[in-house]
Amino acid sequence: MQFEFTAYPRGTEGRGASRRLRRSGRAPGIVYGGVAQPEPIELDHNALVHALKNEAFHSSILTMKLDGSSQRVLLRDVQMHPFRDEILHVDFQRVDENRKIHIKVPLHFTHAEDSPASKTTDAIISHVLAELDVSCLPKDLPQFIEVDLSTLAVGQSIHVSDLTLPPGVVAVGRGPVSPVVATAVIPRVIAEVEEAPVAEEAALTEEGAVAEEAKPGEKEPEKAAEKPEKGAEKATEKPAGKEKK
Repeated sequence: MQFEFTAYPRGTEGRGASRRLRRSGRAPGIVYGGVAQPEPIELDHNALVHALKNEAFHSSILTMKLDGSSQRVLLRDVQMHPFRDEILHVDFQRVDENRKIHIKVPLHFTHAEDSPASKTTDAIISHVLAELDVSCLPKDLPQFIEVDLSTLAVGQSIHVSDLTLPPGVVAVGRGPVSPVVATAVIPRVIAEVEEAPVAEEAALTEEGAVAEEAKPGEKEPEKAAEKPEKGAEKATEKPAGKEKK
């Protein structure tokens, strides 16, 4: 998908000028990089808001029409108002076709419903990363990278090193360990619910075993209960004999 937008040279700079610009329906910005000097620009605010809602606008080579010419640029930064849907400033970088670029590309997760974790268990597949840092020439930049989850089982994880990257694209790492992209785990609540019937069955089995062991000695408590009754009879007979004397 090719994105094309129009920018206009911005004659005035400063906070006051930027506020006036935003009140007029424009968004201030800047374009830099390459052999040319950084240049202040302004863009239609509503058109820019609409473009920013498209994922590809953040990770694609864009064509910017400025002052009668076209430039290939990358979106590098967007500053938003803390609580209003208002763009405060936007940065673009010129692209040199012969130099590698470093950019974050979104990850698209596919075939989760075909994975063993989804088919055979109640596991939850967690997307640990939403985007990936890559380095490549502008012509090799992908709009997204696909993550195939079809082989993911419970207790397993997919790492960056497991991904199949497009030709010419290299993942930018920050350490010797390959980061986790996705993992499948059974929630603790579900695990506890599954373990409860097993614990109850074990308790019932144990109670049954105790009851079986107690059967041979059932008569002894009855005999022990009879002895006090005989003693009680003798105790009542003696006072009666004394009264006869």
